[in-house]
Amino acid sequence: MTKIPEIFLYNTMTKQKEPFKPKVPGKVGMYVCGVTAYDFSHIGHARAYVAFDILFRYLRDLGYEVTYVRNFTDVDDKIIKRANEVGEDPLSLSDRYCKEFLRDMSDLNCLSPTEQPRVSAHMDQIRDMITQIIEKDCAYIVDGDVYFSVDKFPGYGKLSGRKAEDNRAGERVAVDSRKRNPADFALWKAAKPGEPSWESPWGLGRPGWHIECSAMSAHYLTTSFDIHGGGQDLIFPHHENELAQSCAACKEANISYWLHNGFVTVNDEKMSKSLGNFFTIREVTKLYHPLALRYFLMGLHYRSPVNYSIEQIELASDAVYYIHETMQACDDAVTRFQQENSHEKTESNSKTPRITATAQGCIKKLKSDFQSKMSDDLHASDLLTGSLKEALRVINNSVTMIKKIPQQIEKEMVKQQKEEERMQRIQTLERQKLALLPSLIALEKETKAVLDVLGLLPDYYSKVLEQLKEKALVRAGLTEADVLSLIEERTMARSKSDFETSDRIRKDLFAKGISLMDEGGSTTWKPCIAKVDSPAP
Repeated sequence: MTKIPEIFLYNTMTKQKEPFKPKVPGKVGMYVCGVTAYDFSHIGHARAYVAFDILFRYLRDLGYEVTYVRNFTDVDDKIIKRANEVGEDPLSLSDRYCKEFLRDMSDLNCLSPTEQPRVSAHMDQIRDMITQIIEKDCAYIVDGDVYFSVDKFPGYGKLSGRKAEDNRAGERVAVDSRKRNPADFALWKAAKPGEPSWESPWGLGRPGWHIECSAMSAHYLTTSFDIHGGGQDLIFPHHENELAQSCAACKEANISYWLHNGFVTVNDEKMSKSLGNFFTIREVTKLYHPLALRYFLMGLHYRSPVNYSIEQIELASDAVYYIHETMQACDDAVTRFQQENSHEKTESNSKTPRITATAQGCIKKLKSDFQSKMSDDLHASDLLTGSLKEALRVINNSVTMIKKIPQQIEKEMVKQQKEEERMQRIQTLERQKLALLPSLIALEKETKAVLDVLGLLPDYYSKVLEQLKEKALVRAGLTEADVLSLIEERTMARSKSDFETSDRIRKDLFAKGISLMDEGGSTTWKPCIAKVDSPAP
């Protein structure tokens, strides 16, 4: 078996980066807390699942066999409340939003996890674990409710670093005087009229929030696995409570690495519905391509807070267009060159030319940076602004050179010079062109490999480019026909030397995020960064 390169991950438990050593060589078990399905998912959710999608992709790229489990909470107070408000069955409502979430994840190009369990389908595992905790004298029953006793678990607080006096009743629950300690949390909730419920040794009821993840992670990964992930907001109380109840149920329970991603703020304020700056994934992707949102979320290290603003998503959208425009141009150039030279068997192309020194250096740097940045706690953001950006620049330059060579050959053909000199110059240009082909192929291969791990490689570049243009038109409040009409109006103005009108049309479109390009006697357009005068998204 090929040795897998060493990587380092920041462990919330130890508060430091540690070398990653899976419990079973060559295999990784990873559990990431999923959404509570009662509404469309927001960009904070997107941050978490893009971050762990990159980890999933990278571990597989390294050669690990990864079992990735991400759950759905489909039984919860928030779901019941929303279902009552709209007059819908709670499980039906949650199923609908589970499907909407999966659509969002597909749009963001997140790979499907190995398993996506739902609480409602794992009641046996949940009841069994609660029974184990009660038998270990770490939980108590009050009127059909079952509470975990934090006083019976001396290690409570070691993940979050909270002291006993700092603890409070867990989120999603009201303070209950029946508790022995205000920090005790519900493992099982007695049934209330009109709520979904299941049979249990303690009467009809449903699970508390935290127990579901302990039970489902144990079911799919055992109680001892490698990585548990989620947003920083889950460190306490959710993950702290998970850790306590898992260890109480099984003393051998052990999770090697706890990973948490940073928050999303909006215009430098905490994202919340009360502040009116709460944006769903769907609201953003209505105006911007999902890959633009993905790129934006990758723009800073996954543990750092990321600030969402219209300026930042515009920049991300522009970067995504540039990436796919460059890769499409590369693909077109390589395909065209191979077609043009497929039947030629001259001495000059009988041997495969070596790639250029520039391409060699670029590829070496990209490979080196990819390994060093990603293995150092997933610094994917450094690649976007560093060696990946440089690789795209070199590809662009190479494509431009290939396009110019036929023009240069034509000039040599009509240039007054000795025939011998002419042929030497033309042969030199042909050799340059031949050298650029393997360079482009090699650059394209390595760049695609990096884009794939980052989740930025689509099936078809052209499709993404077209979708980016469609989104730009939506943001500009224009149709394709509108733009073409304005281009025609501008062309007419230029023909009449009415440069004031011509410039005004160009500037007006540019301010709306539409850039006009004059080339070869015709005008085309593409998206650009719009002038910002409205709040996100």
